[in-house]
Formats: sequence, C-alpha cells, structure tokens
Amino acid sequence: MKTGNYDLLNVKGGMPVKMWTQGVAVDDTAKAQLIRAARMPFIYKWIAVMPDVHAGKGATVGSVIATKGAIIPAAVGVDIGCGMMATRTSLTAADLPDNLAGIRGAIERAVPHGRTTGRDKGAWDTPHQRAVAAWGGLRPRFEIIHTKYPKLAKTNNLNHLGTLGTGNHFIEMCLDQEDRVWFMLHSGSRGVGNAIGSVFIELAKKDMRHWFVNLPEEDLAYFPEGTEHFDDYVDAVQWAQDFARVNRELMMTNLVQAVRSQIAKPFEAAVEAVNCHHNYVSRESHYGENVLVTRKGAVCARKGLLGIIPGSMGARSYIVRGLGNDESFHSCSHGAGRLMSRAEARRRFSLDDHIAATKHVECRKDEEVIDETPAAYKPIDAVMEAQRELVEIVHALRQVVCVKG
Repeated sequence: MKTGNYDLLNVKGGMPVKMWTQGVAVDDTAKAQLIRAARMPFIYKWIAVMPDVHAGKGATVGSVIATKGAIIPAAVGVDIGCGMMATRTSLTAADLPDNLAGIRGAIERAVPHGRTTGRDKGAWDTPHQRAVAAWGGLRPRFEIIHTKYPKLAKTNNLNHLGTLGTGNHFIEMCLDQEDRVWFMLHSGSRGVGNAIGSVFIELAKKDMRHWFVNLPEEDLAYFPEGTEHFDDYVDAVQWAQDFARVNRELMMTNLVQAVRSQIAKPFEAAVEAVNCHHNYVSRESHYGENVLVTRKGAVCARKGLLGIIPGSMGARSYIVRGLGNDESFHSCSHGAGRLMSRAEARRRFSLDDHIAATKHVECRKDEEVIDETPAAYKPIDAVMEAQRELVEIVHALRQVVCVKG
C-alpha cells in the first residue's frame, strides 16, 4: 500500500512499517526482519525504514525503531557510534596538484587504517600522542564500565582511537558543486564498540532465556527499562558514541595536517563542519511522548540539522539539511546501502570492472576492495529521490581521493 512518499507495510500482530523506498529495491530477507521486529510488544507507533535498507544482524540496516520501556541491543548493532564527519576547506580544485597520489599516500601514512593493532611506526607517532591525550578524557568512564564487564578491558581501545578500520569505512577528499574542496570520513567506535555490542547482545539473549521469553528471532533479545543491564547498556552505548565522535575528530585533525604537508598554499579547514552518528540510540520526544529511538544505519534529520549521506566509492555524496519529517522520527538514510553481499560482489565483478568504475578517483584498485566497488551499492540518486520528504540537498560532493582500510 502506498501513502505519500513511502510504502506502508501492515504487519499482522504488530505495528506498521513505513518504508521510504519507492524506486529502490528491498530484498525479502530485509522485509522479513522488519516484520519480525514490528511484532515486538514495545514498538512505538511504527518502524521507519530508510531507502538504503538491507538485511543486518537482528535488525535491518537502514531502520529507525522507536520503543517504549525496552531496548534491543542488536537493533543498535556492534558498530556503535559509527558515523560521518565532513569539513569544507578554503581550497578549490585549482589548488590541487594534477597527480593526487601524493596526497593519498600522505593521508594513508597519517591515519592508521586497515587492521590496526598497534602504533609504533614513525609516521604514526604524532597521531598516537594525540590519541593518548584524548583517551585521558574517555578512560575514567570506561574503567567504570569494564570493572563491571571485565571482557571489555581486553579491547584495543586506545590503540584504535584515531584509526579508520576496514570494510566500508573510508577517508575522502571531495569537490562540491562549486569545485570547493571537502574532507570527509566514515568510522566509529572500532573494536571497543564492537565488544560492547557483542557483550550486551549476548547478555540480552541470556536474560530472555532466564525469563522464558519467546522471541520471533533470538537476536531481538531486549532489556526492559529499569533493569540493571538496561541502565548499564545505555551508559556503555553513550560512552561508545563519545569514543566514536572523538575518533573521527582525531582522524580529521591528522587528515588536515597530512594534506597541508602536500599543498604549500595555506588553507582553512573548518569553514563548514558536520559530525553525525548513524548507529546509535537516543532519548527523544515524538508525538508528545518520550521514547528511545534506535537508528541502525540512519541519521538524525531534525528540521534544519545538517547531515551526511555518502554514496559508494566513485559515486556522489551529499551534505543534507533535515526537514524534520515526523513520520520518519526525524531520520534519513546513512548512505547508499548495499545492493548485494560482499561475497556476491567479489563473484560478480572483476578488477577491470572496479578500475573502470573508479577511474576518476585516486584510490586503491586491487582485488581486496572489489567488495566495495560502486556497483555493489544501491544507486545513490534513487536513494536520494526516495527520501525527498526527509532531507534537502545542501551540497553535492564528488570524490577525487579515497582511502580505505
């Protein structure tokens, strides 16, 4: 059933699902996950679905789940606080060298990326010192958390602070519609956030078994509000979100310095800035009631609030302004969204396909990144059209440099 600019899925024995997916493919696995989540007894009003939706662990990526009296850890996921940061500089395309390989190399040396477990190599010394200083502000709260949950003490927390990671995390240099230079990056709370998510997802499952609660799917295990694990989880998630925000700020500082080492012209790097989560939970007021809003692969799009919607490697990205759409719980998509699994992308596309798709970008062009090739993602133009009631475009960005782990 179609209503307005979204598709309405009525769920027997559950709340409705409103899907801003017109013109964008949604696979059956994702729909089945949404239906199971909509049948949980504490869902508030409906589930809002963004156009980049695809199947995830427990809950779909690209879903916004408002709840009263309970929280589902798997609906937040394990990449807690993952999000985007972008900043416009005073540089223009004319200020950039013809060959951007030097800039890409400088960024790769300045920002640890890939599977980073330690930092003792020369070029990483200064970034590591900044991370140590930032960790001083994060450490006291973390010690309280890991004292109660000792498994968390063994994470690569400090070593991962100021690092990019792997998968779809990236750093980019982009040009907007006026050929002004932007820096943009995507990462989150890294290994420590993953550990927090994993520990509490398992605790929720254990609690469900203890209370003999039957679930439509085990990963929909939840914490009732007022229980010990609920409060501890909310505290831990908030800390991981703070870690993720600081992580992005550190990387941006190191990114700016890396580019300054390659471009002699002085430039400012905070003309416009955006820093937003897209895997998180927050307490918000909607329709006159206080609720918990879980965004897994979705960005807050309150009226007037700036956000970032990146395309895939080689496609456009967007700086957007929220329209405050009430029915989406003031949310929008967090990107293009995967069209296929990583394994399917590796089967379907060749290295030549990837090279052709990224010919205009200074980036990795090897077998290890084929699963991130642009065609593995939904078309960003269709994604943006589907959510025209949720956000307005402020800047359209095209990548010229891309760094992946």
